[in-house]
Amino acid sequence: MDWRANLIEDDAGVRDVLTRSRRVAVLGIRPESHAHKPAHSVPASLQKHGYDIVPVPVHGETEPILGRPVYRAVADIPGQVDLVQVFRRPEDIDAHVSDLLAKKPHAVWFQLGIRNDAAAEKLARAGIRVVQDRCMKVELARLSQERELSGASPA
Repeated sequence: MDWRANLIEDDAGVRDVLTRSRRVAVLGIRPESHAHKPAHSVPASLQKHGYDIVPVPVHGETEPILGRPVYRAVADIPGQVDLVQVFRRPEDIDAHVSDLLAKKPHAVWFQLGIRNDAAAEKLARAGIRVVQDRCMKVELARLSQERELSGASPA
């Protein structure tokens, strides 16, 4: 398979990533003291929708976030991770690529406003699906709305 197929840019691919993912590591998550920031509010919303959030803060936080223990690196998380949601500046992502490759999640999601094509290519070539520059919370809400309109049960 061509590695470019792992670069998810269409709605069907986004839907597939969201429906196949349950355990989400959040790289760059912020603690409750930063609840107003997307790096906290988006994972909190996902947790309310039933996603198992695994915090991976990058600013030295050691206390639990969203009631969950924190990990220093994605590769340190025990067990499988379906998706890694990334809240890092595009220029800071390269420093995390080897960590992401070591864990090999099903997918990596760069939040809205975050795009790093070189890192995305490295991940995609390793068989990891990559979504860039989309808000997971917005896409989940859109997916839920589509399901309601079609009469299907919500996520």
